Amino acid sequence: MSQALTRVTIVTETFAPEINGVAHTLGQLVNGLRQAGIHVQVIRPRQGRQDLNRQEDNLDIITVPGLPLPGYSGLHFGLPLTGRIASALAQFQPQAMYVATEGPMGLAAIKAAHQHQVPVLSGFHTNFHQYIRHYRLGSLEKLAYRYLRYFHNRTNGTLVPTRIQRDELTQHGFHNVQVLARGVDSGTFSPQHRQITLRQQWGVEDTDLVLLYVGRIASEKNLDLALATYLRLQASDERIKMVLVGDGPELATIRSQHPEILCCGMKRGQELAQHYASGDIFLFPSKTDTFGNVVTEAMASGLAVISFDYAAAHEHITTGRNGMLAPFDEDDAFMQHAETLSDSPNLLKRIRQEARSHSEGISWDSIVEAFIQRLEGARNEGIPDDNCKDSTPLQ
Repeated sequence: MSQALTRVTIVTETFAPEINGVAHTLGQLVNGLRQAGIHVQVIRPRQGRQDLNRQEDNLDIITVPGLPLPGYSGLHFGLPLTGRIASALAQFQPQAMYVATEGPMGLAAIKAAHQHQVPVLSGFHTNFHQYIRHYRLGSLEKLAYRYLRYFHNRTNGTLVPTRIQRDELTQHGFHNVQVLARGVDSGTFSPQHRQITLRQQWGVEDTDLVLLYVGRIASEKNLDLALATYLRLQASDERIKMVLVGDGPELATIRSQHPEILCCGMKRGQELAQHYASGDIFLFPSKTDTFGNVVTEAMASGLAVISFDYAAAHEHITTGRNGMLAPFDEDDAFMQHAETLSDSPNLLKRIRQEARSHSEGISWDSIVEAFIQRLEGARNEGIPDDNCKDSTPLQ
């Protein structure tokens, strides 16, 4: 029987204190591994001159050179420094590695892991092919799939957050795709954090309905639909208000064109939990997220979520019970769900209660345990044979 897993390396381009879905997920996994007594080495791009290597209990942060990521202020992508990563692995001696970036740094990390006979799992955290489709670059979609398949098939397995994504990638020739779900902290995110004073700051009365959006303020998040939904409802009901929480390249335009919309900027921790809980209906119009942690955070906060039927919403929402799902690409159905909830206070109240109840059964503890099991499985398999994989990315 092999020795228990005690040392794991994670390679990522984003980590705390950055605020995004990948950083949040990895933060939860790393904290869970540390609590289980596993020593974690995180290798990530340096985000600034003060972003240096550091050590904490069961955690080593190794920073490597990077370059600014276009369109994402303050974030850097890692350079393919195989030698630097290999040196870090040689010193740390991990028993397994998890690669959460599919860029050049991730590819270099897989190469370094193979050199040191370290088994690797990869994570599919970003729908690059969906982003390509969104920006009308469809001719590149097949090329993106080829590269991603090449990348992931050089690892022991690929972890995805939903069954739909597992099935989609399997159909496109990805090997050993496994579901690793996402949890939610139903203590941090709770209806108990609802703040009447915050709603008063928003200029919202008790009888008003707040449509809330939390996330990156960018075109790929399909915010035009959220705005159209708000305008449609507000035209016939002055009780409807809209609050945006987050930052991004479209924020200035929205503030200019819609001065009546409350744009609160980026929020963290307790403030974020209070903003969630002080809303009423949560709009998730995105069609590009791999999961969407904000969906389960909104449910835990006691909000009625309106989303398309995919990703986190598909996994956790039943229409009319604990949220509302629109068929993918049917924007009018999305807006009609918002109209239904705004016109049906009893239904809205029941859905909000059911959303909270459902979220209480989504624990990060069980997700971390499953993650450890996946790492153990990769460790027992050993290094994948490149000859049995798609070893040429553009064929």
